[in-house]
Amino acid sequence: MPPFEGITLHLLDKHTAEREKQEILKVLKGQEAGIISEAGCPAVADPGAELIHLAHVGHWVVKPLVGPSSILMALMASGMNGQEFTFHGYLPVTSYDRIEKIKSIEHIATISGYTQIFIETPFRNPDMLSDILKTCQPDTLLSVACEISLPTEEIYTKTITAWQKKPIELKGRPAVFSLWVDNRKPEKRKYGNK
Repeated sequence: MPPFEGITLHLLDKHTAEREKQEILKVLKGQEAGIISEAGCPAVADPGAELIHLAHVGHWVVKPLVGPSSILMALMASGMNGQEFTFHGYLPVTSYDRIEKIKSIEHIATISGYTQIFIETPFRNPDMLSDILKTCQPDTLLSVACEISLPTEEIYTKTITAWQKKPIELKGRPAVFSLWVDNRKPEKRKYGNK
């Protein structure tokens, strides 16, 4: 890898037009290139996925690199079903649409037993938590993994009832949310409402 001064950076975000993505690939043709993300994991709920798709269409060799993923780390720390899970990415921005999506996600969790994982931008996380707490059933489990791998990291899994009694401050903090409906036999359930 060349020194940092020898690296050319191209901005790729939700506003990058299709023509610009094609131009980026044209410039990079025959060179090694990488996608980095300012937060999260490149190409997972990230516009990098579109560029990678175009690379596959152009028959480029694509190699993922090992690195932390807040989504998998949140699942690992949740105590929820790690065998079967669904990642929903970002939920709708408006409260009404977000609540409808949360209801749908909880329903899916109830009938499937799969852990349901989703994310939101840090400035909308307080609204997300509020909508989850006023929408979901009292015994539904919610895991909030906040500021993963930072000194301020907090990860808690509790019932909705327990969260309503003692929520977490999320303003401006990145977080991953996971919902799970524990359909195991009652003696296997260990989550209280403390």
